[in-house]
Amino acid sequence: MKHGVVLFLVLLLVSTSSSASQQLELKNFDQLAAQERWQEIVVLAETIPDRPPSVEYHYGVALAHLERWDEARKVLLAGSRMSSGDKRFPIELAGVDFKQKRYVQARQHLRRALQLDPGDSYANDFMATLYFLQGNLEAAVKYWNRVDKPKLNQVRADPVPHLEAVLLDHAFAFSPASTLTLRELFTSEGRIEGLEIFPVYHFDLQALPEGKFDLLFRAQERNGLGHSTLERLLTVFRGLPFQEVDPEYFNLNRHAINIVSLFRWDSEKRRLLASLSGPMRRNPMWRYRLFATLFSENWDVRESFSGVAPVQAALNLRHEDVSAAITRFFGQHHSWSLGMQISHRDYRNIVPDGTLDSHLLSPGYELKQIARLNYELWRVPERRFTVDSCVESQVARIWSGPPESFTKLQGCLESRWLPRPQGDDYSMRWRVQAGKTFGQLPFDELFMLGMERDNDLWLRAHIGTRGGRKGSAPLGRNYFLSNWETDKNLYRNGIFTLKLSPFLDTGKITDTSSTLGSRKWLWDTGIQAKLQVFGVGLAVIYGKDLRTGRNAFNTTVALSSHSSVSP
Repeated sequence: MKHGVVLFLVLLLVSTSSSASQQLELKNFDQLAAQERWQEIVVLAETIPDRPPSVEYHYGVALAHLERWDEARKVLLAGSRMSSGDKRFPIELAGVDFKQKRYVQARQHLRRALQLDPGDSYANDFMATLYFLQGNLEAAVKYWNRVDKPKLNQVRADPVPHLEAVLLDHAFAFSPASTLTLRELFTSEGRIEGLEIFPVYHFDLQALPEGKFDLLFRAQERNGLGHSTLERLLTVFRGLPFQEVDPEYFNLNRHAINIVSLFRWDSEKRRLLASLSGPMRRNPMWRYRLFATLFSENWDVRESFSGVAPVQAALNLRHEDVSAAITRFFGQHHSWSLGMQISHRDYRNIVPDGTLDSHLLSPGYELKQIARLNYELWRVPERRFTVDSCVESQVARIWSGPPESFTKLQGCLESRWLPRPQGDDYSMRWRVQAGKTFGQLPFDELFMLGMERDNDLWLRAHIGTRGGRKGSAPLGRNYFLSNWETDKNLYRNGIFTLKLSPFLDTGKITDTSSTLGSRKWLWDTGIQAKLQVFGVGLAVIYGKDLRTGRNAFNTTVALSSHSSVSP
């Protein structure tokens, strides 16, 4: 019994002595680190055979200050394994990788540190700086906001746009001498896109010596008929191969008032279109749109755009409509719109009469109410990944013989991913949409799955016209459509951009009529070359129908859509 007590006291004394020795050693390391005597720390640490995590930390930091990067990484990794809950190790590992410009690995270590302590101000500031250096402004602002940064000094536009300065200022949700928040940045992007005169833009932070930033707005602006004679000619006559011209005037009176028109003299599908839109009361959060369309189209309804495909029904459709809508931009890339449309239609030269449902060919006036909601569901700034959604309803009544009513519902999900830390060298997009109808629809309200200039539901190996007449793509009351594509930049300079884009489309369309619908799932694949010159986009598309083996070639020309990318 006495021997046991003595042994316990001896062990306790040894343990206390060892603990006191370790505390003394750690105090020595702290003092040496405070004096930045890194070489002495290395020499002292190497004399200790079984270094505890605290000594391993000082040893790794000292090696890093001596720029012995590989040794520092090895020591800090060993210390991290011994003390997995200590955030100091991943933070210092991030510093080692940062010095060697290994930014991806540095972010991984910082992500681990923030998992251990999400509120660590140094780690958040470090992570924001990494994203800022790589041009990912959204991710940088996200992490800076956790430490009440970045502080804005002033907001500038470079180059200064023609748009009225007050209107542009109201489009910005942020202000000078304040902290830029991620929500304000997203809200500003939505308002800028709503002005419809900046096809390409981005925001950029410019660091100042006192720790503040200037926020720069850089953009390409659509103004008037164009900035040069060549640009004006390309814009107005871009549709000349399709027997149409597109006179357009942007930013009228510097108030983001846009006039868009189209005149097509193709004898098979004549069309006249005019649109006027602008901010309501010079407020970029609201936008009005007035629209008018007249067209006369010859249709041959058949099962294919090539090969043996007899005409199942033929007709001439004449349609006139006027509409008005207002759009409200709110929050982070969110908007809703409400509109009304009055239209009239009639059908002539119907052959053979009776093949199509008689309700489809009901002439007369129509009153329609349209409501749409665009909502961003998910955004991951670090991954440059977004998921957007849309929902649209159309409720209409037709006065033709017995009055008839119908409802159209559509929804969509669209994801976009930019894999590179900055720029858009690679871009992946996947859009899924579906539509369903209730009640009796007129013929011109049917959905179409196929490539056609007046249709936006693309199956890129199904051409919507044959011999210039519409009707060779599947028509129906209900549909599902999926479009996937990846863009790769092949060449870019200050004038034009060339991209190559493989794609995969799949869809199905149904109808109660035996003449309409696809009856089975359709699969199209292929590749497209996209050329953009002065904001005008030309796409040459090759598609292959995987069910029938048919090949399809098509071209499209349009103004480039809005985009916001890092420089």
